Amino acid sequence: MIELARIANPNPQVKESLDMSQQSLESLLRSVANPVKMLRNSQLGAYVYPVVPSEFSNWRDEQRAWREAAVLFDQSHHMAEFTVKGPDALKFCSHLTINSFNNFAPNKAKQMVPCTYDGYVIGDGILFYLDKDELLFVGRAPTVNWMEFHAQTGGYKLDFIRDDRSPSHPRGKAVTRRHYRFQVQGPNAWKVLEKLNGGPIPDVKFFTMDTINIKGRKVRALRHGMSGAPGLEIWGPYAEYDQVRDAIVEAGKDFGLVQVGSRAYASNTLESGWIPSPLPAIYTGEKQKKYREWLPANGYEGGGSIGGSFVSDNIEDYYVSPYELGYGPFIKFDHDFIGREALEKMAGKPHRKKVTFAWNGEDLAKIYASLFVPGIEPYKFFDLPIANYASASYDAVKMGGKVVGFSMFGGYSYNERTGLSLGVVDPNINVGDVLTLVWGEEGGGTKKPTVERHKQLDVRVKVSPVPYAREAREGYHEGWRTRTA
Repeated sequence: MIELARIANPNPQVKESLDMSQQSLESLLRSVANPVKMLRNSQLGAYVYPVVPSEFSNWRDEQRAWREAAVLFDQSHHMAEFTVKGPDALKFCSHLTINSFNNFAPNKAKQMVPCTYDGYVIGDGILFYLDKDELLFVGRAPTVNWMEFHAQTGGYKLDFIRDDRSPSHPRGKAVTRRHYRFQVQGPNAWKVLEKLNGGPIPDVKFFTMDTINIKGRKVRALRHGMSGAPGLEIWGPYAEYDQVRDAIVEAGKDFGLVQVGSRAYASNTLESGWIPSPLPAIYTGEKQKKYREWLPANGYEGGGSIGGSFVSDNIEDYYVSPYELGYGPFIKFDHDFIGREALEKMAGKPHRKKVTFAWNGEDLAKIYASLFVPGIEPYKFFDLPIANYASASYDAVKMGGKVVGFSMFGGYSYNERTGLSLGVVDPNINVGDVLTLVWGEEGGGTKKPTVERHKQLDVRVKVSPVPYAREAREGYHEGWRTRTA
C-alpha cells in the first residue's frame, strides 16, 4: 500500500553494489535467494494512511456512525488514479480485466479485477466510465503499475495520466492531487446529500453516476452503498477540496454526520467484506518477465512486505485467484483478456472461498493480558482497530493441524464488539465451523520493523459469512462448535 519510487533501498539483503534506483524488479529477484524471504523481512516499516488525521473524535464512535447515522470518508489521498483517454481506451481496459464490458456505458462504474496470464489476481479497484473514450481507475499501486505498463507497451491509441497516492511522510511539503474524493455513507447519508443538493437526489442505480449540486457547483457522484443504506462517492478538482468538504460537514450537522479518520477508515472493510491487499501475483511466470523488467526494484512489488504465520518457500502459494476472493461472478468469457485461458481451466474446479473469521474474545484477551506479565515474551500485538503489520497478511488457519486457509486482513469492529478478519478457506469448510488461527510469526518473528519479539498463539475463529452480519453469530455466546475433520 505504497506508491512507486517512494522507498529508498527497502531490501537490505540486496548486494550493496547494486544500484536500487537503476535496478528492475527482475534483476532484484535474481539477486536474492528467495522472494518470500525478501518480502517477509522487508524494511518498509509501518503503513501510513497519508494526510487525513488518524481520528477526528475517536475510532469507536467513528465506527458506530456508519451504522447509526452518517459518515464522511475522505478518500482523497491513499489511492492512486489512472486516467486513459483515446479511441482504444475501452479496448485497453477490457483486455486487462475479467469483467464483461457488455452494456458498460458512460456514467457507469464497475469493480475492475486484473489478473496475470496464469489467472491470479494482481489487484482490484473501481473503474469509472467518465465519457466516450475516457475512463478513470481508482485503486492501489499494483493495478496502476500493471495498467501503465500495458499503456506504454501495448500499442494502444490512447493517452494516460497517472496520479499517485499522496506521500506517507510529506515532511511539511504541500500535498496536491488531481481530485478530491469523498464518500457520504450510513443510514442518514441520503438526508445529508439532499440537503447539500437543495432537493431530492437523482434516483440512480448502484454503481451508476449522476451529478448533484454543492454550493453552486455540479459535482459528479457515484451511487454507492454500505450495510444496505444508500450513499454517494463524489469527486472533483482538488482545488475545490476545502469548499466541498466544509459544505458536507455543515450539511451533516443536523443528521449526526461524523468525519472518519484514517485509523477507523480501513476497518469498515471488516464488516463489508472486501480484501484490500492480496500479494500481486507477478513474481513468477515467463509471460510476466517483461513486466518485472519494467518495474523498478524500489517500487511496491520490490519493497512491500508479507506478514503472518503462514510460511512457504514457494511464493506462488501466496497467490490467489479471483474465484477465491469472491470475484467468480465477475468473470465473463465473452471477451479476450489477460488470464482468460488459465481461468477457463480453473472454472470447473473446486475453489477456496472468501469468509469472515470471528475471533474468540477470550483468546483475543490473552494477547493483551500477555503485555502485563513481566519476564515473559508476549504474544504478537493486535492493534486496534486494524491489526495488519505487513503489506500483505497471510496467517495460517488450521483444522486438526492442517492448513485449510489464510486470514488476510484483520482488526476489530466496535459495532460487533468482535475481532474480525477476512480470508479464504478450503471448499469443505462451512459457516459455523470453528478453526484455529495461528497469530504471530514463527521463531519469535521476522526482521520487519513492524514486528516485535513475540510468541505465537492459537486463536479460535468462527467461520462466518461475507459480509459479516449479526445473524451469522447466533448462538455465539452459547458455545463454539468445533469440527475436526
